[in-house]
Amino acid sequence: MITAILLAAGEGKRMRMSKPLLQWHGETLIEYQVDQLRRGGCEEVIAVLGHNARSVRPLAERVGATTVVNVEYQKGRSSSLRAGAFALPQETSEAVVINVDQPRPASVIRALLDEHLRSGALITLPTFEGKRGHPAMLCGSIVPELQRVDEATKGLLEIMRRRDKDIHELAFDTDIVLLDLNSPADYEAALARFAN
Repeated sequence: MITAILLAAGEGKRMRMSKPLLQWHGETLIEYQVDQLRRGGCEEVIAVLGHNARSVRPLAERVGATTVVNVEYQKGRSSSLRAGAFALPQETSEAVVINVDQPRPASVIRALLDEHLRSGALITLPTFEGKRGHPAMLCGSIVPELQRVDEATKGLLEIMRRRDKDIHELAFDTDIVLLDLNSPADYEAALARFAN
């Protein structure tokens, strides 16, 4: 079973609003991400919520996500990654990890997932001009490591550092695989380039 962990618990302080509620392609970012992950081949999407969960949850569930609320979201992204990892179905064979502020079309998800399954790699990452992006495709055997991540070791980054030799890369010809919506300026620029 291919399951996505969609991290959507943060406060969005730099954005000055709740990122899952940003508009993207005529819907909210949380709806877009869940839909694209499912269209891209994920059989289930676990949306990890925290800040503003009451507003975000019905949107995520309406498009087919299973929601988990991380009550410790203020302790950092690692706490949300752990919550998502513990919520993964036991039959998860591959896990896709992405943040809500990293919108990716289904075509990117599908291409990356197909390459991950074809290669048999433990970890597959997209790249653009040599820079690694998101989402991360992970073999299910790494799930116990996801369940142990913490802020002190920068969560997923520590797993990537420790398992660098196990990482397979897939080059894309679009920098959308590097896109992060961190600030209002990032968002406005991304809207003009990718969401029209």
